Amino acid sequence: MDLFNQEVLSNLLPHDGTVIYYGKVINQTAALTYFDVLFNKIEWKNDEAVIFGKHMITKRKVAWYGDKNYAYTYSNITKEALPWTTTLLELKQLAEKITETTYNSCLLNLYHDGDESMAWHSDDEKTLARHQSIASFSFGAERKFSFKHKTTQQKVSLILENGSLLEMKDETQENWWHRLPKTKLVKTPRINLTFRTIMT
Repeated sequence: MDLFNQEVLSNLLPHDGTVIYYGKVINQTAALTYFDVLFNKIEWKNDEAVIFGKHMITKRKVAWYGDKNYAYTYSNITKEALPWTTTLLELKQLAEKITETTYNSCLLNLYHDGDESMAWHSDDEKTLARHQSIASFSFGAERKFSFKHKTTQQKVSLILENGSLLEMKDETQENWWHRLPKTKLVKTPRINLTFRTIMT
């Protein structure tokens, strides 16, 4: 039996979308190695946003990579994709094998501790393929991750483990928000990779 058969793994959402948590797909030793390489080799930059006309710079750092120099705009800021690193290509191929989907880009986030977070949002920018699959790797500190239905306000939460993979697909972005809440319990960094598909 295929360990990652999606007919065996249950959907975390009760309706209006599909979220599959594959758990730890990378062992602890390899996950720590990936974390160190990503932390030190990725071209991290503080994230930016324009909110109500005000330019803001976050403590959280981000990076954007892809098959080509794709432009990606969110929070009224446009980023141009950097060429893949060897490590990112390895992880992309692993995500594609597990989810049986192909991706052409990756947005990375570096949260230095539990004080850095991500507010409720959906990855529904017009440049992203509709009903696309987003494959999300987590490395480093374990963090709570939550979903909230846009109409009913129903919530679903889980803990994202070091070396784990989460997939969001189908109508998830249309019907659910997701967030990474703040916590005073986490004092160490977490790196998140979200492989996605930009329409070309």
